[in-house]
Amino acid sequence: MDIFGKIKEKLSNEFIDIVEWLDYTDDTIAYRFERYQNEIKNGAKLIVREGQTAVFINEGQLADVFGPGTYDLTTQNLPILATLKGWKYGFNSPFKAEVYFVNTHLFTDEKWGTKSPITLSDDRFGLVEIRAFGTYAFKISDAGKFIKDIVGTDSNFTNFEINEHLKSLIATRFTNTVGQANLPIELYAANTTELSDTCREVMAPEFESVGISLEKFYIENVSMPEDLKKEIFEYSRIDKLDLDKLTKFKTAKAIEAAAQNEGGTAGAGMGMGMGFALAQQMGGMMGGNTQSAPQQAAQPSAGAVPPPLPAQTMYHYATNGTQHGPVTFEQMRSLFASRTINRDSLIWKQGMTAWTALKEVEELKSFLGGNTPPPLPTE
Repeated sequence: MDIFGKIKEKLSNEFIDIVEWLDYTDDTIAYRFERYQNEIKNGAKLIVREGQTAVFINEGQLADVFGPGTYDLTTQNLPILATLKGWKYGFNSPFKAEVYFVNTHLFTDEKWGTKSPITLSDDRFGLVEIRAFGTYAFKISDAGKFIKDIVGTDSNFTNFEINEHLKSLIATRFTNTVGQANLPIELYAANTTELSDTCREVMAPEFESVGISLEKFYIENVSMPEDLKKEIFEYSRIDKLDLDKLTKFKTAKAIEAAAQNEGGTAGAGMGMGMGFALAQQMGGMMGGNTQSAPQQAAQPSAGAVPPPLPAQTMYHYATNGTQHGPVTFEQMRSLFASRTINRDSLIWKQGMTAWTALKEVEELKSFLGGNTPPPLPTE
């Protein structure tokens, strides 16, 4: 072989004739094909495997994009690159171009979480703080846009690098979404599926703007301080409880305990008196007197039995357009303290002609605070 043949052979060995990428990692999103100053041979083969996209960049400009398959790199397969390089009539010589392989498979089980507590305003509990965390899944939907807007000149771009950006985006959009949802605080933890779907719809367009498709988004847990959680549980029990039935049940238990008291005739008399009072109350609830004439005759004389306890004033109240009650004065105080009712809640009792705001009911004004006795009279 003459000297010119050896030079030609040496030069041809420096030209790349196969362009491909074998991914041996689980976290690489974009990889720049290294050619080490070698030029790509005219007619070289480009091999793009399933789950990959090849992107050609010419002097910083996005050129041709190839999906899975095997291609002969010619003018016909590189129309944009041919235009950028001015190959009007085809080309026969090797050429230089940056080739990026983008991993387009689904990246799953990526973690996200709120770095700082999110402050929300609740109608009943005031300002509260919550935290949230979960997982998401994404894939590259537009390789060219992703290379141009995110990767830049990075030769080995991993999902760790993009995750830092995505997690910040998710935390910001999650905060905005839960703030605009304006749900009662206890419903955030109970409706994570619906909230997850809403957040994904809100975030998806921003992911798409850089060539990423947000495939899945899950909220795994919404947490809050323990003292607030206990308060919510207690409030939930009170809200579901029939306070009238609870009062009657506790009264019956107190009578039972008093009747079993072995403290002498005073205890026995109290037990008998409360027993008769309960019998009268239950008889009234049953719609009439259940005692027969002999039983009535057997009752002790009026002088030996204490008179019936004075009837308590019972109140009805309204929340969210629904009537509740009747409840006692002390139960009204508890409802006000737990913020179930407030100064503007509508109240009705026997003798009132219409529903009236709590702040206008004389005996309930004490709930509002600020009551002081009048000055003593001067002589």
